[in-house]
Amino acid sequence: MSRYALQRMAPLLHDRMQLRWNPRTLSSAAEQPSTDAVHMTENCIRRLKELHTTGSSNEGKMLRLGVETGGCSGFQYVFCLDDKKNEDDRVFEKDGVKLVVDNVSYDFVKGATVDYVEELIRSAFLITPKANQWM
Repeated sequence: MSRYALQRMAPLLHDRMQLRWNPRTLSSAAEQPSTDAVHMTENCIRRLKELHTTGSSNEGKMLRLGVETGGCSGFQYVFCLDDKKNEDDRVFEKDGVKLVVDNVSYDFVKGATVDYVEELIRSAFLITPKANQWM
């Protein structure tokens, strides 16, 4: 039911019930999570929290994700810890951890998931693109 309909019905229902306007309950965005958001796995969140607690220089910093040209191989993902947010940045937050993506890079990573993987030869943040991103 729209806000306009609620306002028109309010005088009729005033004696019978109390109406409260809550835009979150009527919004379709509140019901469905954004498919274009950049998501973080539990491993990614855990690692960022570890980085915040291990060094005072990392405290309060955000994980910045960028996309750069990689020469013949196309594009490459770049990660760094940053404490500055630019005007064109998009910020994604989960469990107190923030991921920042600049507006140009966002077009390449929307809907993707950032993970942290520990292997024998390396540990790194990785991107899992949205399934139909390149189709």
